[in-house]
Amino acid sequence: MRNEDFDQFSAVINGVADLYSKPPLSEFAASLWWNALKAYELLEVKRGLSRHIQNPDSGQYMPKPADVVRAIGGTTADNATTAWSKVDRAVRSVGIYQDVAFDDPLIHAVLLDMGGWICVGGKSDSEWPFVQREFENRYRGYASRRITPDYPPVLTGIASATNDSKRHEFRPELAGYRGAKPVLIGSPEQAQAVISGGIECATGAKITRLGTVASDALLRIASN
Repeated sequence: MRNEDFDQFSAVINGVADLYSKPPLSEFAASLWWNALKAYELLEVKRGLSRHIQNPDSGQYMPKPADVVRAIGGTTADNATTAWSKVDRAVRSVGIYQDVAFDDPLIHAVLLDMGGWICVGGKSDSEWPFVQREFENRYRGYASRRITPDYPPVLTGIASATNDSKRHEFRPELAGYRGAKPVLIGSPEQAQAVISGGIECATGAKITRLGTVASDALLRIASN
């Protein structure tokens, strides 16, 4: 929301308070509500309030800002589980040889933190439950802080990693070039938006570390 939305936002919150037979919010309380929800559009806040009011389990109680956040986008645990299901399905259906792009930038950020697409997808079945737990914890950490760190536009698969390594050896200026289009996971439109918002050379230390981890993963896969 923008600063000019504050008056309308306050009117909406006080309207909800009136619905629950509560007194109008004090200036201090209104500022707390505003700071908690200003990252959202006013329309999203209205929809979140409406969903809370209609909730048969909790709708009889005056909402708190966290209730509205939950109604807008679900809990961080719900979102982390949904994100993991996309990763799990992509590993099993697409595999780690191809480049992929998800429709959620936090998935890219978390997988980068965990070593990259090749490293995560190359884990054994016995390791998979622990990989899931780490992924969901990291995802919830980002989601709860409402931040999207720098992330790669595309998650590199084995084919591109191998080609990049060869190109880098003979033509350093071609390192990072990818010829094949990535497989889009989830909404194609949103995945394209994630690609557009990614930073190819951002978080250099992570990218360098990712290259080392990817090389180790390739060696491990080749030895099996």
